Amino acid sequence: MTVKTEGSVAASRAARSSGKGPVRAGTVEHLSRADRVARGKDARTAAPLESHAEFTPAGNRDPVGLLLEQEKTRVPELVPVRHGRMLVSAFTFYRGAALPMAADLATTPTSGLRVQLCGDAHLSNFGAFASPERRLVFDVNDFDETLPGPFEWDVKRLAASLTVAGRDNGFGAKACRKITLAAGEGYRTAMREFADQTFMDVWYTHVDIEPVLAKFQSQIKAKSYKETQKMLAKAHTSDTMKAVGKLTTVVDGQRRIISQPPLIVPVEDLYPDLEADAIYQLINTVLTKYRRTLQSDRRHLLEQFDMVQVARKVVGVGSVGTRAWVLLMDAADGVEPLFLQAKEAQPSVLAEYAGRSVYSNQGERAVAGQHLMQAESDIFLGWTRVPNPLDGIDRDFYVRQLKDWKFSVPIELMVPKGMTLYARLCGATLARAHARSGDRIALAAYLGGSDKFDQAIADFAETYADQNERDYTALKTAAKEGKIEVSTQI
Repeated sequence: MTVKTEGSVAASRAARSSGKGPVRAGTVEHLSRADRVARGKDARTAAPLESHAEFTPAGNRDPVGLLLEQEKTRVPELVPVRHGRMLVSAFTFYRGAALPMAADLATTPTSGLRVQLCGDAHLSNFGAFASPERRLVFDVNDFDETLPGPFEWDVKRLAASLTVAGRDNGFGAKACRKITLAAGEGYRTAMREFADQTFMDVWYTHVDIEPVLAKFQSQIKAKSYKETQKMLAKAHTSDTMKAVGKLTTVVDGQRRIISQPPLIVPVEDLYPDLEADAIYQLINTVLTKYRRTLQSDRRHLLEQFDMVQVARKVVGVGSVGTRAWVLLMDAADGVEPLFLQAKEAQPSVLAEYAGRSVYSNQGERAVAGQHLMQAESDIFLGWTRVPNPLDGIDRDFYVRQLKDWKFSVPIELMVPKGMTLYARLCGATLARAHARSGDRIALAAYLGGSDKFDQAIADFAETYADQNERDYTALKTAAKEGKIEVSTQI
């Protein structure tokens, strides 16, 4: 899309009257459907469908070096925890290695069709959570790296993750390929369906997980179906009250966060040389700034809660070492708790390869990307900027509820058939997220009706899974040689 200039008004009127050429509304150019289809087909010249199978490692690749460079901005005492989590398996390494893969993806063919990317679309970054209407919905659920970029990068990140996870689960090569083909097919066919829908229909599309499970019932063994139903029922209890029971205790009649260093540490313990009152005064100022980023009704709701305590918490794999805080709030003398999570947002790992964000606040970048990709987002999703009292560096954060029916499929327990169904669901979900921000008609025309794209993506996934295993070995070697520190507290 391009901005309309005064000189283009006459041409626009002529195009509308003739029924040909681009049609413009407001200040943004909109191509006709025929032009968008042509754009998608023309993109095959820049990147034939078969070219997406290609990946040739650069001679100067240094994945461990990239990870160590990335960690310079992270909390030093938490970096060994990150290494420990990444070294658990080839798949956990993959989860933490979004930056090396971004550098690799930048060397692969691209069609020129851009969307809002998740930036880290591996299969564990899809899951179920509560919508504002209190339905259990399925969607992409991690946006630390979100940024506009080539649509292929998200698809390849997802496909390769499926092969890596399948191998970790002991699946054979044929089973892994069937799984990645399902993801590619799910993406491609869903995008072609979205191309035939109105933009408003696409925008309102969401995935209620219970009906989807019922749809797949005939393809799942009865025992597996019942186990999945139990896990989804359990997700409804994965909320603030459960987090309160797990993370807090009552001391002298007041609820306090349990210290479990280095994984969770109350702010008073982190900064013993600073006055607790001064710390909480600063945090309250930060909260005030955050509240301004919420829409008015949600700001009113949040204002009913007072802050009780704050602690630093280690989360995820790739995020370990970034600053993440949990904020215990309460609205009525300890009986109406609310847990918020404030997570540091650093520049996306894609920024060097796909272009810098238009947002100066990286928290706002993450929130804007989440709103654009997710069908429904947490009601308390917002952003802020925090001055550090020790080093004086301002850092950006985004804020959301810590838990709200959040549910992730236990990847390590999946069997090939279950992972195949899950891969198709993830592929279709990613297509819906891309269809909201990208040109779904051009994308559908580019992908076509054959399985050429699916096969190429499956080829790429196999090749990149091999590369991931070599990179994982390199990190293990670095640990063995003492070049990196590894924590057993993970």
